[in-house]
Amino acid sequence: MSLPDHVPPAAEEQPEKPGQESGEKLKRDNQNFVDDEQLHLAAAYVSDAQYNRNIQFETSPKAIRFYKLYNHWSTQGVTYFFILVDLFLGLFEDPAVYLLPLWVTSTVEFICLLMFTVRLLHFSKVTPTKVFWKDAKNICVIVSILLTLVDMIVYLVLIENGYPAVRWSRVLRPLFCVNFTESRQLRRAFRNIRNTLPEITYVFVLFLFSVAVFSLMALKLFAKRKLTTGEGAPYFSNYLDVLFNLYVLVTTANSPDVMMPAYEVSWAYSIFFIVFIIVNTYVFMSLFLAVVYNDYKKHLKNEVRKLVYMKHRKMIEAFNILKTKNGTEFAVLDSHWRQLVKLVAPEIPSSHRELLWRVLDDEQKGFIGKESFIRLADLLNIQIVQMKERVHPLEKCMPNMYNSAVSQFICRTVKHQGFRYTYDVIIVINAIFIGGDETNPLISKAEWVFLSLYLIEILLKLYAHEPRAFFARFQFWNWFDTIIIVAALLGTIVNTALKSSGGYSSQQILDIVFILRVLRLIRIIDSFQRFRILLNTLVNLIPTMLTYAGLLVVVYYIFAIVGMEAFKGRIHFYGANSSDPAAKYCGNPALKGSQFAALRYCKNNFNNLLSSFILLIELTVVNQWHALATGFVKVTHLTARIFFVIFHIVVVIILINIFIAFVLEAFFVEYSLSRSAVETAVEKKIQELGMGDCADRPAGNLVEVMETNENDLGNIDDTDLKSRLRFRIASIRYKTVDALLQHMFEGELKPEDEIPTLEEIDNLSPDDFPPKPHTFDNVI
Repeated sequence: MSLPDHVPPAAEEQPEKPGQESGEKLKRDNQNFVDDEQLHLAAAYVSDAQYNRNIQFETSPKAIRFYKLYNHWSTQGVTYFFILVDLFLGLFEDPAVYLLPLWVTSTVEFICLLMFTVRLLHFSKVTPTKVFWKDAKNICVIVSILLTLVDMIVYLVLIENGYPAVRWSRVLRPLFCVNFTESRQLRRAFRNIRNTLPEITYVFVLFLFSVAVFSLMALKLFAKRKLTTGEGAPYFSNYLDVLFNLYVLVTTANSPDVMMPAYEVSWAYSIFFIVFIIVNTYVFMSLFLAVVYNDYKKHLKNEVRKLVYMKHRKMIEAFNILKTKNGTEFAVLDSHWRQLVKLVAPEIPSSHRELLWRVLDDEQKGFIGKESFIRLADLLNIQIVQMKERVHPLEKCMPNMYNSAVSQFICRTVKHQGFRYTYDVIIVINAIFIGGDETNPLISKAEWVFLSLYLIEILLKLYAHEPRAFFARFQFWNWFDTIIIVAALLGTIVNTALKSSGGYSSQQILDIVFILRVLRLIRIIDSFQRFRILLNTLVNLIPTMLTYAGLLVVVYYIFAIVGMEAFKGRIHFYGANSSDPAAKYCGNPALKGSQFAALRYCKNNFNNLLSSFILLIELTVVNQWHALATGFVKVTHLTARIFFVIFHIVVVIILINIFIAFVLEAFFVEYSLSRSAVETAVEKKIQELGMGDCADRPAGNLVEVMETNENDLGNIDDTDLKSRLRFRIASIRYKTVDALLQHMFEGELKPEDEIPTLEEIDNLSPDDFPPKPHTFDNVI
């Protein structure tokens, strides 16, 4: 399915456009100028630019084949699989959720290390030797593999001879997740954090100094008054205890408990704590977030600038391979361009390729220059939906009936906003009934009424809309409603059948049915524009959030391994209904009468990887984190506080604030709903061709079409094609997080500037670019 290469009949009478004659001559003279090897090399550069891969690779045909295999989804999938297997081994090693024999876990880990070595050797075959050994992430992977092997051997020898041993190399496992080429998003996040740390260190040191000074004042203010806590312990009599308690107060986890012994003596003592909270919790923490946001954005923009320069450098390399002489300038022919796009993105149909070509070759010269060619990488990252008009099956079978006045009235009613609002009200009323007593016969009968109304809704929508359009790929809410209703129907039928058969008393199926029905309340969100904007913004930010979720998992894993080695077996959970006397103090006499045991926190321990992760999440939430830390201090040593304070600083103060800074910046961009310059050009060309998803077209008859040999429209003229095909940009979404990052700073980047060399790009810093002046417009 392709648009014609010739000028449409309506334009044939127009005079030839400048450059068109030379373009035709250029096409005739250079049709076979580019060979397959050159095309594959150019395709490798364009693919790197599309996915922002910063890899220097060999340009020989053999190396290109290796490089294409290296970037193939299957080899990347295998690498991710073994990374996950290596990480999940922690569930089956001592201390384990389910303990496997040592030889099993050791064998599996050895296989994982072997696969990592093969992957690294594969990478060494596609990159120049000098570049490979200069890359820090390759050295890190090699060192991690060697240290893990040494630790495995030493551990096995010690265990076999009855000596205690520690598997310290397990903390290195997340490094494989970070340092392989596929994990560039995680590396960028860590690199940005590393670059931001020097700037925020000054604020953090000043904050610690403030807490230390307040702690000294508290010691002098309360130590000689012989006050006691609720547990009978001395109150603020030791400087280290005071320092820890006031640090906890910054997080508000022990407020107002820490103040009460002094407050009970005199209300005036509360002034000290109020001033402390204002200065440290509100002022310093707000200042910390502001500094993090400002510096992180600065370094992130520098990273994005590097991405843009690197992408342009790759596209220029591809252009230089494909270019042919056109007078005094160089250009890329349409035939070479189409062959290139088929190699880079074979999944897109020919009509989609033709649309992209029309965007680049706006004057239909038959060739494009360097500036237009560079835009190809951005065009390939735009999610375009291609649609074809379809006739409703009922209209084919019974045209008179389907096109009758009554039938058309039904269709107009279903497509009207009032129909949707009516069912939104029904959903709310249904939720009220679900909140009632399900044993009430009235509510039980009402459920069948509501279920019948939902089925009628789906059937009416399928009657008014073409079924393939209704269940098209991007019709999320239609799929959501149908799945929920069908699942609720099946659950209700099964529940009724089991009850009628007798001997059935379980409420599980009925509860699942109710939960499914309640989920339909989410559908109401789509009825309100502001809610819809917020929801779409959150959905678009999911890829970015997943990157930072991966970062948190890496940090959690390291702290979990350290925590298991330091605290395993110190605290035991005996079960919810255990009658063992030791259950009251978590199996450790040191916890008798402690707040940790009184709060029944025994299950919060480091006895396996799963419980460790849950405990670390609880510490991230902050509430009662000091009580958890105090429990582990009682069963070990006072220095155990260092572990929990470091975790709080790294995760809660640094990582969470950086995550908030990124989400804030990304949310501002997404919420504005502004399209990028390339998206605007695509929309403009779609409208110029008269192939947009216009309002006067019945949207119910448009379905997404993926080109096959059966539905290829062939070489037909523009007029016929316009009547059958429609294009639209699905939404402001991005195939990669890098595309979102570029869009965030699009207004401040100047890609048309002279592109630095690869070495200069790697050495760019934020200070190399003048800051954008702050004005009222860019603040808004």
